[in-house]
Amino acid sequence: MNQAKSERRAAPRQRMTKTRDSLCQSLLTLLEQNTFEQITIRELTTHAKVGYATFFRHYADKEELLHELVEQEIRRLLTMSLPLLYTENTLASTQALCSYVWEHRKLWKTLLTGGAAATVKEEYLKQALKVAEEDTHTGNWLPVDLAVTFSVTGINEILTWWLKQDKPAPVDEVAEMINRLVIAPVYAQSKELPN
Repeated sequence: MNQAKSERRAAPRQRMTKTRDSLCQSLLTLLEQNTFEQITIRELTTHAKVGYATFFRHYADKEELLHELVEQEIRRLLTMSLPLLYTENTLASTQALCSYVWEHRKLWKTLLTGGAAATVKEEYLKQALKVAEEDTHTGNWLPVDLAVTFSVTGINEILTWWLKQDKPAPVDEVAEMINRLVIAPVYAQSKELPN
């Protein structure tokens, strides 16, 4: 009896998750074709095969959907980015970050070069600064908030440039660019710039 009750409770959660996932995927697809401002809720629900009223059971407006999608993806990217700040081998960490972005390039190209680019960059910086507030590592020669802001902005700009290219550079080359231009100078343990 308890198992049947548990299954009945799980079904609505599974439907809710499926609906939200479908709406997120539809938003990503539509962002490849239009700016965020051009996308209507009706378009989203039609593309996602979700009822118009159902959308409003999950989100107040399309901005809330966008923010949820962006928050999820930025958390994933931050998970990849944070080791850059605390490792001796920053190049290996930048290679892992670039490999992740390349493996998910359709998503990241849409997020960083499409209609939601400003929202994505703002959310990435916001989450990174929040993590920096809780940072217990010391020894950086720059104030933490400045180091994080510069790093996130630099990484965003390089990744955006990379994903816009007709013939993108290999992962290793982009990782080297990020490491040499952004990570190594900012996170050097002294006031001397790295060689």
